[in-house]
Amino acid sequence: MSDHVFSVNPVVVPTVHTDYRLIKTAIPAPGTVELLERLNQVESRSMHGQLPIVWAKAKDSFVEDIAGNRWIDFTSTIFVANVGHSNERVSAAIKSSLDQPLYSCYAYCNPIRAAYLEKLVSFAGTPFEKAFLLSAGTEATEAALKLMRMHGQRSNKRRKGIICIENNWHGRTLGAQMMSSNFKQRDWIGYQDQNIHHIPFPYPWLVDEGCGEEFLQRGLSHLLDQGIDISKDISGFMLETFQGWGAVFYPHDFVKAIEAICKKYNILLTFDEMQSGFGRTGKNFGYQHYDVMPDLICTGKGMGGGVPLSGVIGRADVMDLPDIGNMSSTHSANPLVCAAGLAVIEELEARDLVNEAERKGNLLFQGLRSLQRRFPDRISEVLGKGLIAAILFRSPDTGAADSTFTSRVAERCMQKGLLVVHTGRESIKLGPPLIIQDDALLEGIDVLADAIAEEASK
Repeated sequence: MSDHVFSVNPVVVPTVHTDYRLIKTAIPAPGTVELLERLNQVESRSMHGQLPIVWAKAKDSFVEDIAGNRWIDFTSTIFVANVGHSNERVSAAIKSSLDQPLYSCYAYCNPIRAAYLEKLVSFAGTPFEKAFLLSAGTEATEAALKLMRMHGQRSNKRRKGIICIENNWHGRTLGAQMMSSNFKQRDWIGYQDQNIHHIPFPYPWLVDEGCGEEFLQRGLSHLLDQGIDISKDISGFMLETFQGWGAVFYPHDFVKAIEAICKKYNILLTFDEMQSGFGRTGKNFGYQHYDVMPDLICTGKGMGGGVPLSGVIGRADVMDLPDIGNMSSTHSANPLVCAAGLAVIEELEARDLVNEAERKGNLLFQGLRSLQRRFPDRISEVLGKGLIAAILFRSPDTGAADSTFTSRVAERCMQKGLLVVHTGRESIKLGPPLIIQDDALLEGIDVLADAIAEEASK
């Protein structure tokens, strides 16, 4: 992990004025330090650490700070603004909802709730029949954990084991962190659920093409060595659709082999689609790249267009396992989030944004691979699909992962009018809104190229 600390003191940088970017002050802008210090006094530091910009407004594919500086946004607020910041259709739906007036209704029915869930299930397609709505992604993965184990209980499994993938990430609550494998971040728990297991992730630098199934079997063999019978002791597989920090997808045959095991032994296959859902990868949902049919998908982020909305979508026989009242949430399916969620899907369909993500993704990856050819000693991998990408940086001297250089590039991009996702690792992630103009996308790639070149020349 990088120990780089972003400067919060204004640094004089060259002015920038294009159709898409505007940098007219020192960066961070005057007044930023004071606001950050105020926030630091009253907010947990766990929420801090990103690039030091005070957002004042965000519209479409752009973000402005308190001084009117404007950035091309390659973050989508960490893949939330798939249909663009402050999307007009979503904004109109929210305003209409507020005018009803009906802010919340707990478990009581309301018309927009029925309309949205019908649309959501239709958008998800086969084999999905029902959904359960929540507010945050970690709630959705917790709910999926419960459903997988209830299914195992119904199926008379000897244990209610869940197989997860090393270095995948599913949230920060108890069950979600146990399914994740960041040992440092789950030290606070004090123990590990003995029926949550982890097998190695098939990184492309570890697994040759076509050898994913073999890699999976080696991972599962370690469970067998521990006395775990896949047929009797496992209730579910939980896969993050791609590994978040690096937009690393699995080999196709690795996932297909998991699906075959699940079908053979009556095990539920679940995908965590927080970052990959709602058009981000050029498909409605990222699991569709693997030609498999999961039993459950966990969704969030881009689902609500900026309002807190997440969910679990699955087959009716699985979704109805909990008795009435046994799986509920105070703010589930409230009118405002349902109105926003419905507008998101309508916007995706009306503007053909799923196919646009695939088309624009081709432009993005052409540009990024050109960067890799230009900086072969600095860029080790370019990974992702559609409008989710990651660049992995390495040291030109040792070839080792270089998180410090990566952080410097992210900061330089900020100074030049481009926002990228700072992971704190050797990766920069890129995920612009799906509505971004082609010219803005290409300009962002050029800015990234200049930032790499300037930092590499030091």
